[in-house]
Amino acid sequence: MTIGCNVVLTPGVAGPPDSGVITTIVQVIATAGGMPLAAVGSLCQMVNSVSGAPYVLPIGNGAGGSGSVKISGQGLVRMGDQIPSGPGTLAILGPPAATFITDTGSP
Repeated sequence: MTIGCNVVLTPGVAGPPDSGVITTIVQVIATAGGMPLAAVGSLCQMVNSVSGAPYVLPIGNGAGGSGSVKISGQGLVRMGDQIPSGPGTLAILGPPAATFITDTGSP
């Protein structure tokens, strides 16, 4: 996953799910198709579904992502992952940075 990937936090800050996108990727080592790959610790710009207020949410609470692919010690974020983040679980929706990269390791 990379910058611009859609995400949904369930439950959201005020209860109903909040939506957002990955906006900041903190690692600079791994790329796919010229785009940086998201790892746990990357940041999402979220929108509160009740008030419309924007907020920043880091991916993961120190865990989550791929169990087999690590970037700087943090799990790679993959399409379909369900990662505990903030007050709920962050669903990684896509689109992927590159369809030619496949990680079938456990979460």
